[in-house]
Amino acid sequence: MKARSWLRMKLLHMKASPSFNRRQFIHRSIAAGTCLSAGLSRDLVAASLEGETEHFWYRMPSADEPYIDTQRDNKAFAFQGTQIMLSEDNGMTWPHQAEFPEAQNITFSVILKSGNVLFATRNRLFLSTDNLKTHREIIVKRPDGSNYLPHHPVDPKAPGWYFHSLDGEHCFDVNGKEMLVWGNYCNVLGGSVPVNVYYSTDSGETVKLAYAFGQNPTFQQKGAVPDAPMLGDPDNKLIARHVHNVAYNPTENAFYVCTGDIDRDYGNEVHWLRGTYDSTTDEWDWKPLISVNSNSRFKCGGFNFIDGKMYWIADANGLAIADRYDRGIFMADPAEVIDKSKHTLLFNPGYESANMLYQEGVFVATHCAPASPYGCGIIWSPDKGRTWAQYDLKEFGPRSGCRINKKNSDGWFRMDLRKGWIERAEVLFLKPKP
Repeated sequence: MKARSWLRMKLLHMKASPSFNRRQFIHRSIAAGTCLSAGLSRDLVAASLEGETEHFWYRMPSADEPYIDTQRDNKAFAFQGTQIMLSEDNGMTWPHQAEFPEAQNITFSVILKSGNVLFATRNRLFLSTDNLKTHREIIVKRPDGSNYLPHHPVDPKAPGWYFHSLDGEHCFDVNGKEMLVWGNYCNVLGGSVPVNVYYSTDSGETVKLAYAFGQNPTFQQKGAVPDAPMLGDPDNKLIARHVHNVAYNPTENAFYVCTGDIDRDYGNEVHWLRGTYDSTTDEWDWKPLISVNSNSRFKCGGFNFIDGKMYWIADANGLAIADRYDRGIFMADPAEVIDKSKHTLLFNPGYESANMLYQEGVFVATHCAPASPYGCGIIWSPDKGRTWAQYDLKEFGPRSGCRINKKNSDGWFRMDLRKGWIERAEVLFLKPKP
């Protein structure tokens, strides 16, 4: 085990102690570093300390540690250099490693309940079933069973983000069986790409199209020959720029999808869809619920279903109406969710956000940095949405949190921090205080 990894975890356990205070932590950090290695400087020890707020501790791994792309329970999947890595002790050690030349182009990963790891580069999908000893490419299937292959990019360096997600939780217990369902957040960086929802019912062994959006003329390859096929489903009139969020409501046994972005003279790109899946026929039934322009609470993300109610957070933008934006964190009964008069506004952070996750009484959400005066804004409720607080972790600079994972077995949420809005930067961990 690396000295730094050991020290980091040791100090974090001290920090989680009910009797902890900041001064004690600094002194203990220095003492621990001195005992561990005479060559470990105080600056290095201090680098492992990030800070705390009234409601949570936060930490950021040092730049020379693996980039932890996703986590589940005690496991974490990461990459570093040209290696992919799997930990079974929340990143303390990395016993499972493999060479993967495209590691720096990983845009998506998930750890399945079976232990399988599904991960993707920009336009290719891979599965490991043996703790990264081996991995193989997974070709997405269309509903008719044929192969769904990525397009041939005009620019080989910009093949598009076929599998990258904005949200971080994609595994759902559906009638006692795990389903993996997610949509791609694309057409921002990496080249033009079709907008899709994907699913798997067999731990990633088979991945299929659950829904394919139509051909958005704005997001087609630049420089393509005039008669080049357009990206997207030619039989679907519903267009979008990308998927914001996919979530499952067990009360209804239904999935919800929300998309972005605005009307670019080809129709609204903001939609809510409700879908049900029939496992006996392996078929989906999708119904559009609403299509709107961008200054709307329906331009959102962060779907969470709690005690039969639906919660979401809006990133409404576009032209303000009466000098205001239709933003906030809302709650409604799913059966009445399209009727704004039935919505309850729980909190208005004042700025755009499309990322929110709930677990065990805690809501954690994030600001969109380019649209907020906060450097790195965190929105927090410790009590199931009764009270809310906002914090600016400005020491990280202008950063937007996304791809929020549920707490690991040590109690830490994980999220990506993105430069500005979507360019990969760092990983941030948050741990609720008792």
